[in-house]
Amino acid sequence: MSEEPVRIPIEDEIDLHAFRPGETASLVAEYVEEAARRGLTTVRIVHGRGAGVQRRIVRAALERSPLVVSFADAPPASGGWGATVATLDPRRSNVARGADGPRLDSDGKHGPS
Repeated sequence: MSEEPVRIPIEDEIDLHAFRPGETASLVAEYVEEAARRGLTTVRIVHGRGAGVQRRIVRAALERSPLVVSFADAPPASGGWGATVATLDPRRSNVARGADGPRLDSDGKHGPS
């Protein structure tokens, strides 16, 4: 059974509460790639506080991305340790994109490719 792609607006923030933990790593990688392609230099990824599982998945995905210059907890007024702020280098976006390009299209769809 094929799932329909989910439209994700590519803005400077994404809230992961609506997604399953199993989708987090690929979603974050694709979101970061598309955000950098669009010229965003700072993004906030809201993962929640909970037990820290989503936070660890998000940070592992950010560590693997050549587009990410740095990341840290959001300031307290912006979610504190319930969100991660990442600094991106959009000039690197061509490095990260493979021959097939990003899986998020210009409409911000995420889903099976």
